[in-house]
Amino acid sequence: MSTGVSEPTSRGRSAWRLKRLRGADVARLVASWALSFLALLLTAELLPGFTYDSWVPLAVAAAVTGVVGMVVRPVLVQLSALIGWLAVALATLFGQAVIMQLALALVPGAQFDSFWTAVAASWINAAFGTLLAWLMSAGTDESFVVGLLRLPAAEVADRDVDGVVFVQLDGVSFPVMQWALQSGTMPTLRRWVDDGSHEVREWTVQLPCTTPASQQAVLHGTSDGVPAFRWYDRELGRVLVANHPQDAAVIEARASDGRGLLADDGVSISNVFSGDAPRAAMTMSRLEPTRGSRRTRRVVAHFLLRPDGLSRSLYRTLAEVVRERFQAVRQVRLRVYPRVHRSWTFAALRAFSNGLLRDLNTEMVAEEMMRGARSVYVDYVDYDEVAHHAGATRIESLAALTGLDRVLAALEQVAERAPRRYHFVLLSDHGQAQGEPFASRYGTELSELCASLTHSETTGVEGSVEGWGRVDSVLEDIKPTGSDSAGTKATRLVDRRIKPEETADGADLVVLGSGNLGLVYVPGPERLSLEEIEARWPSLVPGLAGHPGIGFVAALGSRGPVVIGEKGRHELVSGVVEGDDPLLPFGDHAAGMLLAATLMGRAPDLYVNSALDAGTLEVGAFEPLVGSHGGLGGWQDRGFLLTPTGFTPTGPLVGGVQVHHHLVGILDSLGHRTSLRRSVP
Repeated sequence: MSTGVSEPTSRGRSAWRLKRLRGADVARLVASWALSFLALLLTAELLPGFTYDSWVPLAVAAAVTGVVGMVVRPVLVQLSALIGWLAVALATLFGQAVIMQLALALVPGAQFDSFWTAVAASWINAAFGTLLAWLMSAGTDESFVVGLLRLPAAEVADRDVDGVVFVQLDGVSFPVMQWALQSGTMPTLRRWVDDGSHEVREWTVQLPCTTPASQQAVLHGTSDGVPAFRWYDRELGRVLVANHPQDAAVIEARASDGRGLLADDGVSISNVFSGDAPRAAMTMSRLEPTRGSRRTRRVVAHFLLRPDGLSRSLYRTLAEVVRERFQAVRQVRLRVYPRVHRSWTFAALRAFSNGLLRDLNTEMVAEEMMRGARSVYVDYVDYDEVAHHAGATRIESLAALTGLDRVLAALEQVAERAPRRYHFVLLSDHGQAQGEPFASRYGTELSELCASLTHSETTGVEGSVEGWGRVDSVLEDIKPTGSDSAGTKATRLVDRRIKPEETADGADLVVLGSGNLGLVYVPGPERLSLEEIEARWPSLVPGLAGHPGIGFVAALGSRGPVVIGEKGRHELVSGVVEGDDPLLPFGDHAAGMLLAATLMGRAPDLYVNSALDAGTLEVGAFEPLVGSHGGLGGWQDRGFLLTPTGFTPTGPLVGGVQVHHHLVGILDSLGHRTSLRRSVP
């Protein structure tokens, strides 16, 4: 029975497994050589500058290329990591050509007439090789998994301590996970559950239901100070955006106590925050402002310099773009509603997150497992990216989960060869709700509505920027030193998409959208009370609360936080309700969650939550998204937690802070964090 973790084995069983693996490796080598030979033969037939006497030297050259590549490729990887982004790019473009040129120099009977012919041959050969491998493997990820299984295993002194791999499936709600397990969309996870090795539970996400708030809570044990995905920071006098590296560093510095979830030899990969991990890659809060990570460049170079790496990424990127454009047109043709415009820009972002970023994340996790890291936390954003624009329950969004299931199957195989036993813990940071965007349905942005009600100068920041941050995390982490580098210029282009508004100079109001949660700030050193807002702009709160697309407005009144709807109000401290309770459609937990959010020191002057359709559970995002999260309504506050049996929570988990304590308890039970406990006075 498979448990989803690597099991200790006896010496006899280990020897038998080693023999079996050696046999499999021989078979893979033979298959790899045959494919390389066929690709080389096709390349030679296509390129006039590539001459050969017979097929024999090509067969030998295919084998020699593999051997030379084993020697030269690690050297190129290390040089790329040392020099920087430009070296990675050059090695990607010309590295395989150098390897082929050296290999043919050792084989009589085959030659290139110039280095540029070698460059063309390397690309054509890689394309043919990828196509042939794909045809032979029926479209599976076998070649990628084989590459992961070739990673060397390190010796660890504390191999009796089990490791944990925390996998965050961004945006996957508990109901969606239930559907995926029932429908066969995620066969690996279904096997784990059926075998009894894992159990899945629901947890209630705090308000705001966003990745920054949840990750700070799960990784650092507090959600305080994160009122949304982006907000106006009174202390700094500007808008903070959580997926901007400099801002993420500021946010984490405020929350970290040095004892985060990953503080004991943990690794943070592709997250917003680090959890105090000693090592981090593509993590927003830990991206160096002047130079990217040498380790990240090494992993990127290792992946892209493999014959199947760059070609695989290019093929999958192209396939994902074509798939996205076809699905976007199909939604329009079938008149699917609600929907949003799905641009070519989104197609590129989707291809990045579901292609290159997924592979890089998996490569890095596998490398850390083979290194013997005690804990790894990685965020896969595939489903979340697609669901934002396609819809949380649409076929293309759910299909992204199948790709993530294949990732888990690959990591499961890596765990079988890792130097320590690993347990897999899966969780989501939030769910998603669906619905037509507020501006699309009512013909006005939230900021425009506020401006019309107050007749004041209003700055609105309501564009969707979440996907751009993921691109930024990779570009920032591989860029070299120097402000004039190509990598730095690329990150500046992305920065302009992430942070269109940095300050609120001259504005009376700053209005921001975070999914279906709106934030209204009055710039200044102090937050205004409800009474002060009503005195300054008498029509603002009644106008917002009475709008058909708004469910409620929350503010800090003289008797504590109060929630105001069109026909009633709810005082959150006393529980007194006047008229119709505006929180009634949002569930019994809504009052407690909103109380904590409204009392937060960095909370806005007004929280504005969109209306909820009780029949369809649809909401209206204040960003141009059909699938959204941030406020209350629908499935966005219904996260899932899948843990090994024996590590399942015994009671309900409400908020990311409780999830943090549960995950820390898992690490404690496995013998982690002993040095952290000793350091406590």
